Amino acid sequence: MASVLQFALLMIFPAMVVVGALRDLTSFTIPNWISAVLILGFLPAALAGGVSLEAFGGHLLVGFLALVAGMGMFALRWIGGGDAKLFAAAALWLGPAAVLPYVLFTACAGGALAMALLSLRSPLFRPYVMAGPAWFGRLADPGENVPYGVAIAAGALFAFPASALMQAWGGLAGI
Repeated sequence: MASVLQFALLMIFPAMVVVGALRDLTSFTIPNWISAVLILGFLPAALAGGVSLEAFGGHLLVGFLALVAGMGMFALRWIGGGDAKLFAAAALWLGPAAVLPYVLFTACAGGALAMALLSLRSPLFRPYVMAGPAWFGRLADPGENVPYGVAIAAGALFAFPASALMQAWGGLAGI
């Protein structure tokens, strides 16, 4: 029974970052409740995963530093407020062991997202996109923002196997 609980707690992370990405993709907003669920879900997941007090402190530090970095990027208008909160909440879960891959994967995914949006917003594809659902047409609007929550989620999902939580639980094979 414990492994079922561990699995359920572990799945909070991928579920919430995917929901955040989908919400950002379709509405250009990431609701606060998504980041709140991630933050509140981290404590029981860390306890169930047997994360040491020292490692727990490392996760808190990484989450805090990511929040400061996200606030800076928000202040510079590089990302939205929901993106900054999702970035920090995901960093909390990933901790020191996976923060570097997280940042690198997120940056690469952000570049790929930007290239995809530039293509989508080009005069060649835009007329076809506009025939689709309204949210998809909004993505093709050249004046619209970038749903960076998609890149954050991709980076988080790619980095998750390197996190202390996944390592402590032996990955999904041990569950």
